[in-house]
Amino acid sequence: MTADAGRTADSEGRGRTRRVWWVAGGVVVLLLALAGVAAFASARGDGGSGVPGVDSADAGFARDMAVHHQQAVEMSFIVRDRTDGEDVRRLAYDIANTQANQRGMLLGWLDLWVLPKVAPGGAGPMAWMGHGDGHGDHAGGHGDGGGGAGLMPGMATEDELTRLGTLRGEEAEVFFLQLMTDHHKGGVSMAEACASRCAVPVEKRLARGMVEGQQSELRLMRDMLAARGAKPRS
Repeated sequence: MTADAGRTADSEGRGRTRRVWWVAGGVVVLLLALAGVAAFASARGDGGSGVPGVDSADAGFARDMAVHHQQAVEMSFIVRDRTDGEDVRRLAYDIANTQANQRGMLLGWLDLWVLPKVAPGGAGPMAWMGHGDGHGDHAGGHGDGGGGAGLMPGMATEDELTRLGTLRGEEAEVFFLQLMTDHHKGGVSMAEACASRCAVPVEKRLARGMVEGQQSELRLMRDMLAARGAKPRS
């Protein structure tokens, strides 16, 4: 084979290789596009022909849990600046990161469904769980439900958040762990309700994941409180 013929063969070989990669790349892009369409249809809940109703459990859970998660993120940031305890700071980081990401998903679905992020008609929180007073069952709360009148189960009051911001060191750690224990108990109750009532498959899966993740953190926080000579409030 001459040098020119060798160069021609090499060129043709590289051309075939590029064409293979272009085809393979096109297949990957197509698969990703199809996956995106499937995810979109799944999030709509019925293959794309409709969306959850504004009063549905799917919409109610997305709205309420987004608010519930926001407070967990806020408490996590507060305690991060009030203690040098590595285990508490690490837990606070994990909670803030996980729940901020989940909150983004919940709000994203509401945008996708073109549904309001605030319950219409003045409906109170937890009405989607079938409670006439709109306050849920207050499972996991402290005293009057862990959040005072009108708040969701397990949520801290403004006074409790203010107090958390005044404490330092182990006092801050204990109070944070107690507040977050109440908060997680309420969150588990809400997520369990969605797992049984929601219709959108991807949202039900997220709710089940929340139950598992927060129950694991509840066990961890119980042990962390015990190591500090304390225990949950309820």
